[in-house]
Amino acid sequence: MSVVAQTEAADKIIGTYYVSDDKSDEDCKVKIVKDKNGTYSGRIIWMKYPNQKDGTPKRDIMNPDPAKRNTLSKDILLVYNFRYDAKKNQWVDGEIYDPVHGKIYKSKMWFESENVLRVRGYIGISALGRTMTWKKLS
Repeated sequence: MSVVAQTEAADKIIGTYYVSDDKSDEDCKVKIVKDKNGTYSGRIIWMKYPNQKDGTPKRDIMNPDPAKRNTLSKDILLVYNFRYDAKKNQWVDGEIYDPVHGKIYKSKMWFESENVLRVRGYIGISALGRTMTWKKLS
């Protein structure tokens, strides 16, 4: 695979995704970008329910870093440090942050079809984890 073809394949992940979480009802949109160092990361840019029941904005109160607990939930860095593995056609060696529980997991991502990204977070080995489906928006 040429360098240009590999870059195009790696950059396919760049874009905005609709994430529907059946476990928490926290639907959101995540924008994945290519970082200056060549890795990929994704930040929440929209939430279906951005506010608490009392109308105040949700914040990242479970973050293990106290300095980040005031971050608006709609601005959370959700996935980061992914690199593209051309042999596996996957984005690997990244991490995913679970803002509901304040936990960070190892993660990998791959396309199931043209616009369906599978995102797996796990502890230790990939077999011990959970996979979510993210739908790429046009």
